[in-house]
Amino acid sequence: MTAPVVIVGTGLAGYNLAREFRKLDGETPLLLITADDGRSYSKPMLSTGFGKNKDADGLSMAEPGAMAEQLKAEVRTHTRISGIDPGHKRLWIGEEAVPYRDLILAWGAETVRVPVEGDAGDAIFPINDLEDYARFRAAAAGKRRVLLLGAGLIGCEFANDLIVGGYEVDLVAPCEQVMPTLLHPAAAAAVQAGLEGLGARFHLGPVLTHLQRTEDGLEAHLSDGEQIACDLVISAIGLRPRIDLAAAAGLEVNRGVVVDRQLRTSHANIYALGDCAEVDGLNLLYVMPLMSCARALAQTLAGNLTTVGYGPMPITVKTPVCPLVVSPPPRGMEGIWTVEGQGSDIKALCHDRAGSLLGYALTGAAVMEKLALNKQLPALLA
Repeated sequence: MTAPVVIVGTGLAGYNLAREFRKLDGETPLLLITADDGRSYSKPMLSTGFGKNKDADGLSMAEPGAMAEQLKAEVRTHTRISGIDPGHKRLWIGEEAVPYRDLILAWGAETVRVPVEGDAGDAIFPINDLEDYARFRAAAAGKRRVLLLGAGLIGCEFANDLIVGGYEVDLVAPCEQVMPTLLHPAAAAAVQAGLEGLGARFHLGPVLTHLQRTEDGLEAHLSDGEQIACDLVISAIGLRPRIDLAAAAGLEVNRGVVVDRQLRTSHANIYALGDCAEVDGLNLLYVMPLMSCARALAQTLAGNLTTVGYGPMPITVKTPVCPLVVSPPPRGMEGIWTVEGQGSDIKALCHDRAGSLLGYALTGAAVMEKLALNKQLPALLA
């Protein structure tokens, strides 16, 4: 019996790779293994659910049974692999050995958690998948005050969504501006002002140190002495690629599971893509690079060795109160920023000394210029 192609993970990376592979090969046995319930959904939609009044079922696009049928695959849900044995081309689920022809790691990233003192740690919710979202929706029913830890991309998207959904939102983050690793300060100021206009309250600089229950909810104590009354807390302070099982199996890891431009790990017949993968030194936690990797790896798995390339990969941030598109300069490229516009309409451009465009941040009406600017951007992986 032919050993299957095994994909670990049924998020956007796992399911999209399976779809692309099935376009090229309809016969090779295909097995998908996931620790969650295996429903197909788009992770970026998790930060639009309250504004659209959609629960977890409303964001689900297909049940695992339907996906198995569509993909001519077996989908094993609520199943955690316990080890990988590259030398014998098998993985372990407890005591069960599962052989593979090729193994693809698409198990994503996990939320960064920080310890918080107090008796209300169970009121802090990460939202990293559909099941997390369902747990938070249930906890948020009948509540109105949400404290958001983190003012990065995800924190700002959730703030916009929750306020539109009728919640009061405070954001706490140890930074001087929103999205500090992503945005020019002028664009960050425009987004923050837009969210503040909706009603968001920002507490930039301090961190949450203590969370305790009170008679009417929770009391959050910040490191600067401020206290905030709230009903529940979302943790959106970042993601960390899952690498532990890969490292234990002897695969090379760095920030993510290290792969080359063919998405091959340091062991034969094992590949990685999506949030867990570090592709030629880049670990990009966004949809566009994931889709490029899925198409390229499907070709390789079908017998046509293919190198992945990243063109310009602008990021559209879902803050409708202040539309935002950003394309950070590629790694290692230094440039000079210029800023035009005012209020919510900011065009921040980064050029090298020769005048070539390296990156941009566009807010408000300036996002209309993205298509023209994208044509001038350099590729991230040529």
